[in-house]
Amino acid sequence: MTEISQRKADHINLALQAEHQGALSAGFDRIQFEHNALPELLVSEVDCSAIFLNQYCSAPLIIGAMTGGCEHGESINRHLAEAAEQAQIPMAVGSQRAALQDGLAQDVRRWAPKAILLGNLGGTQLQQHGVELAQRAVDSIEANAMIIHLNPLQELVQPDGDRDWRGVLAAIEECCATLSVPVIIKEVGSGIGPSSAQRLIDVGVSWIEIAGRGGTSWASIESARIQQTREQQIAAPFIDWGMDTAQLIPQVRSQSSQLGLIASGGLRDGLDIARSLRLGANMSAMAQPFLQPALESTDAVIEKIEIFREQLRWAMFLTGSANLKRLQSAPLLSI
Repeated sequence: MTEISQRKADHINLALQAEHQGALSAGFDRIQFEHNALPELLVSEVDCSAIFLNQYCSAPLIIGAMTGGCEHGESINRHLAEAAEQAQIPMAVGSQRAALQDGLAQDVRRWAPKAILLGNLGGTQLQQHGVELAQRAVDSIEANAMIIHLNPLQELVQPDGDRDWRGVLAAIEECCATLSVPVIIKEVGSGIGPSSAQRLIDVGVSWIEIAGRGGTSWASIESARIQQTREQQIAAPFIDWGMDTAQLIPQVRSQSSQLGLIASGGLRDGLDIARSLRLGANMSAMAQPFLQPALESTDAVIEKIEIFREQLRWAMFLTGSANLKRLQSAPLLSI
């Protein structure tokens, strides 16, 4: 097993452990809808569907990026892809760097011929290798869009992580201008705040995934992999570094009414999806809640999707929201 493959395998094992989930709330517990005692709706007619990248989705939910390039990666991605296809929701693949470097086949499209698939590379990988690598990543899975993930904290904690982030924004700008598909910029757990969001908007980014604090802590996971006590001591104050997802959504939304906004980072159920949409997101994304089901079977992933979708439907019914547009203006008791 290569060093990268071993790291990806470690990530899976550690992400399943509760101690590496955010110790601090993503903030959704502070968002309370006003209960509608007179919803005047038929539950079965509540419409949870959304349009993403000009395509129909049965719910505003994306299977978030998880893994790639390790022993269990193929079976995990197959279960996720088949579930995305059957449930009619998008799926983001894990980082494609290892597969592209090793010349490995990426068969996700074979399992999900009609699903919305999102490619994935790191910002520093784009900076180092240019748009050509991003286009190869798109072509390898026939991606509908390309995620460029930003993870400066994770790279700091990771042994031999990327320390040179000069030129990443310029590489993103070139990617937005020349790549054959839309570009989505996401964090991995510390969040994208309004200042960074504005810089991204200014270079042509039209979709941002918040990925705030409260979900899987990649700083915690990378710290657990460090063998040197000194490095763990340096990393210790930064394990919970970042910004709450629920707080960031309305702040980033205020930067642009036209920006496509994906809420992720600490969402754990369909009620959190409803809360994120009410705060200003267009879509939501979850990764960790799908990991254990993905280790089991396609049906287990589909069951989890259906539970989240039904929880969202209940939240919409209990706020008198017949569709997602109505949910976006449902009364709140506090923000």
